[in-house]
Amino acid sequence: MKKTNVPIVTLAIFMTTFMTAIEGTIVSTAMPTIVSDLDGLEIMNWVISIFLLMTAVSTPLYGKLADSIGRKPVFLFGIALFVIGSSLCGLAQNMVELILFRVIQGLGSGAVQPVAITIIADLYALQKRAKMLGLNSGFWGVASVIAPLLGGFIVQHLSWHWVFYINVPIGIIAFLLVIFCLQEPKHSSKSKLDLQGTIWLVILLLALMFFLQDLGSNTNIAIMAALAVLVVISIIMFFRAEKRAVDPIMPLTMLKDKEFLAINLITLLISGVVIGFEFYIPTWMQGINGTNPSLAGFAVTPSSLMWIVGSFLIGGMLGRWGIKKTYDYMLLVLVVADLVLILVPIYTSFWVFCVIAAFNGTAFGAITTASQVRSQVLVPKDDIGVATSFNTLMKYLGQTMMVSIYGIAFNTMVAHGLNKRPGLNQEMMNKIVSAENAKSLAANVVPQLRQVLLGGLKAVYVVSIIVIVVSIVLNQLYRDRKLKEN
Repeated sequence: MKKTNVPIVTLAIFMTTFMTAIEGTIVSTAMPTIVSDLDGLEIMNWVISIFLLMTAVSTPLYGKLADSIGRKPVFLFGIALFVIGSSLCGLAQNMVELILFRVIQGLGSGAVQPVAITIIADLYALQKRAKMLGLNSGFWGVASVIAPLLGGFIVQHLSWHWVFYINVPIGIIAFLLVIFCLQEPKHSSKSKLDLQGTIWLVILLLALMFFLQDLGSNTNIAIMAALAVLVVISIIMFFRAEKRAVDPIMPLTMLKDKEFLAINLITLLISGVVIGFEFYIPTWMQGINGTNPSLAGFAVTPSSLMWIVGSFLIGGMLGRWGIKKTYDYMLLVLVVADLVLILVPIYTSFWVFCVIAAFNGTAFGAITTASQVRSQVLVPKDDIGVATSFNTLMKYLGQTMMVSIYGIAFNTMVAHGLNKRPGLNQEMMNKIVSAENAKSLAANVVPQLRQVLLGGLKAVYVVSIIVIVVSIVLNQLYRDRKLKEN
């Protein structure tokens, strides 16, 4: 049997990371233009949340399949689905189509990211694993630097549809590299797939996400009540199914470990803080500062660059301080950064946001990489795929939940601001979030619209700081301990 070409497979993993990373940043950069073109400010969070929701729903299933049938087929399937979804998103002609095609893209992402990290765990020993995960984060950073430039250029000179097409060649090349260079023994699962557990987990995640999405809208109270009941029922049925399953999709023994549970809950919450920062700051730049699309995305670029630094420093931090103190220090950095965002005046220089982004990025990178490595070493070797996918599930579930909650806070404050100013309306708000389209507004309404927008944005960061404080509390609930390498 041929041996795996480790450098080439690692390169393919980095390419898929770049592909999925550039997608998030470039869509955020193009979002004001997409919203203005398709008139969808009120539902713009669905473009992000439906992608994250589908990723979250599918991640546990892919993680279990990666442990049972092998990493390679699951990884290839995810890459192919992501590329197909990207192509369809590029063809979207209205907001509904774009949201539907993001479903396909999200289902592909659910396989790509967790399985990529699992393959890294297979290829590298623990001592080198953190460094490789840091390099993997480095490609995320490179993507985030290129994305604002590329996104701005595409929006200004081509069409926003092209922001989705750039994934296609990258995905095809990575697909071919994995086919020919990744070799693994055939996996044969002796136990049946935990179908009941999978079904109830999917129902739980879908019901929870739709409940959160509808929380801030005028949805019928009966529908909200039905979703809430479905969430409770699906939780009970899921845990019952997992207790009976011979090979559960999510072994409950993992959740009995206080450290594993606390670290992954913190991952859930802090991933939500990440999406709140990276999704809404470009809107702040364009809508309030009047920055052009190309430059607006660069306000979050220092976050991506310092994410790499945080990823590389985490090994030394954990060795010196241990997991609990490291998390405490990094979470404190996030508290200070969010307080600054809440307190800054309406006209704040671009460089201030860059500094905030740098501190945020360092903390984000350290916390995310630490949670990935720690989740893998807290479980038996046979459960590394499931543990990695659970950690990824928490990341995407957190982002999906928090996008919904941020959307509620943002839309509520914007609606409140518009009600206080009778001369303003939602159509004007759709225009003010795009620096280009804001030029068509009457000069006398622009300052008022910016005040309304600022109220919505600051509400987002008030929610963030509450979430960070909850994370600090969670970090006190377990005992730090030394572990052997898996």
